[in-house]
Amino acid sequence: MALDSNEYPDKSISKFESMLKTDDVYFFDAEDFEEIIHHYLNIGKISLGKKAIQIGLEQHPNSLELKLLQVEVLTFEDKYEAAEKLLDEIQRIDANNEEVYIQRANIYSKQDNHKKAVNLLLEALHLSEDSFDIYSLLGMEYLFMDDYDSAKESFMKCVEMDDSDYSSLYNVVYCFEFMEDFDGAIRYLNDYLERNPYSEVAWHQLGKMYYALDMFPEALAAFDFAIISDDTFMGAYFEKGKVLEKLGRYNEAVENYETTISIEDPTSHAYLRIGKCHEKLGNTDLAKYYYYNTVHEDPLLDKGWLAITDFYYRQKDYEKALHYINKAINIDGENPLYWKKAAKTYIALKNLDEADFAFKQAVDLGNYELDTWLGWAEVLKNLTDYASSAQVLTQGLEFYPESPELHYKLAGVHFRNKETMAARENLVKAMHADMERLQSFKEEFPEFKKFKWLQILVSEVKKTTT
Repeated sequence: MALDSNEYPDKSISKFESMLKTDDVYFFDAEDFEEIIHHYLNIGKISLGKKAIQIGLEQHPNSLELKLLQVEVLTFEDKYEAAEKLLDEIQRIDANNEEVYIQRANIYSKQDNHKKAVNLLLEALHLSEDSFDIYSLLGMEYLFMDDYDSAKESFMKCVEMDDSDYSSLYNVVYCFEFMEDFDGAIRYLNDYLERNPYSEVAWHQLGKMYYALDMFPEALAAFDFAIISDDTFMGAYFEKGKVLEKLGRYNEAVENYETTISIEDPTSHAYLRIGKCHEKLGNTDLAKYYYYNTVHEDPLLDKGWLAITDFYYRQKDYEKALHYINKAINIDGENPLYWKKAAKTYIALKNLDEADFAFKQAVDLGNYELDTWLGWAEVLKNLTDYASSAQVLTQGLEFYPESPELHYKLAGVHFRNKETMAARENLVKAMHADMERLQSFKEEFPEFKKFKWLQILVSEVKKTTT
C-alpha cells in the first residue's frame, strides 16, 4: 500500500530520493507523486520536480492532476506552446476542469495579457466549488491592471471565506490606501474587528489608517489594542512610537522604540527614531549616540546619514556636517539627497563653487525638487554667473511652469544679465501668478526700485487681474 502523502509526506519524499539513488523502481500512488512534486516546486528544485512528473506519468499516464503539474512547470519555463497543447489534451478529457482555465490564465498573465487572464479566471469561478484561490488570483490580476476597486472586491471575498487570510486583508487595505479612501478602509477594518476583536493585524492596519488622517488619539488606541492582542507585535510598538512623537510625548515614544529592540534584533529605523526623540528632548549626547548606531547598523540607510548631518547642521557645526555627508557620498555616490545636503552645507561654509558642483550632481541623479532649482540658481547668482543661473531656472520651469518663485528669480537674473525684454516677460508672468511675492523680489533685486517702468508694469498687471 502506498503511503498517504498528507499523513507521511517526508516518508514519500525520502522513498523517492532513495529510488533515484538506486536502480530500483518503487511504486507510488498518484497522490504521493503530487505531494512529492509540490514539495520540490515549493523549494525551487525544479529539476527534481520534473523528474517526479516524468516518473509519475510513466506510472499513472492518465492522471490529469500530474499533467496539470507538468503544465505548471512548462509555463514556469516559458514553454507556452507545449503547455497550451497539453491543456487542450486535458480539456478534451475533462471539459469542465477549472484548473485548465486557471493554468491558461497563468499563461496569459505571464504574457502580460491580464484582461484575458481575468476572463479565464471568471470562467473557472463558475466551474469551481472552492473559489478561494481563484478570487486571490483574480485580485492579483486586477492589481496588474491597476483596477484597484475590482482587486479590493476580490480580496474581500477571500477574507469573507477565511478571516485568518491576512495576506488578502493586507491587500484589501493596500487597495483602499492606493485609492486614498482611508475612511473606507477604516469602516472595513472596524467591521472586520466586530467579527475578530483580537486580530492584532487588523488593529495595526486600523491604526495606520488613523495615522494617515492625523487622527492620532484614535491611532494610539488602535495600536494599544494590537499590543493587547499580541504583546510581542513589534510593528505595533513602532507605529505607536511614531504617534507618540506626533503628540510630543517623546519619552513614551522612546520606550516603545526600545521595546521593539528588546523583542527582536535592533534595527536602524528604531535607532533613528530614538535619536530624533532625544534630539527633541535636548539630549544631544544621546541623540548623537543613536544616530551613530543608526549608520553603524545600516550604512546604506540615507535617512541615518541625513539625520546625523542635519544634527550637526542645526548645531552650526558645518565642518562636521560636511564630514558626515561626505562619508555618506563615499558609501553611495549615486544618492541625490546626499548631494543636495552637501550643497546646502557648502553654502553654509560659503564654498559656492563646491555648492554649484553638488547641486549639479543632485540634479543629474534625478533630484528635481523646486527648492533644488532655486538653491542652485541662487548659488550661481551669487557667483555672478547670471547666464548659468538663468539656464538653471529655465530648466526648473520645465518641471514647475507655473512657479512664481522661479519666474521672479529668472526676471532678476535676466535683468542683471542685461536681457531686459526677457526680464519683463518673466516678471509679468510672476506677478500674474503671485503679486504678493513682488515685495520679496524687490528686496532681492533692489535695483528694480529705481525704474519707473516697473510701477507702470505693476499697475497694468493689477488692472488685468482685478
